[in-house]
Amino acid sequence: MASASSRNGDLSVVTTDEGLPTTVSISDAAAGRDAAVLSREILGLCRRSAVSAGVGRRVQLQEAGVESGLIDAMGLPTADDLAKLEMADDLDTGDTATWMRSVR
Repeated sequence: MASASSRNGDLSVVTTDEGLPTTVSISDAAAGRDAAVLSREILGLCRRSAVSAGVGRRVQLQEAGVESGLIDAMGLPTADDLAKLEMADDLDTGDTATWMRSVR
């Protein structure tokens, strides 16, 4: 099992290592959001949870002495993959349900 939560803690998921949700927690504040935005955020958390679990599995196998070539062949995500996903999440505010745009 793996888990992930939103930055503000409004959403959290517990998933299988493959990212299938087993528990989804939604705060009252988050429950009032647009359903499409909320579902995108939940799916993103499930994806992040799965990648995090894969990175953990990679570390376990490395510590057990499994050859890195074999681990790579398994297609397990790397710490860099997780960092890139988290960076993409940072850039995507998920606030697409508005006509307003950023003025940078």
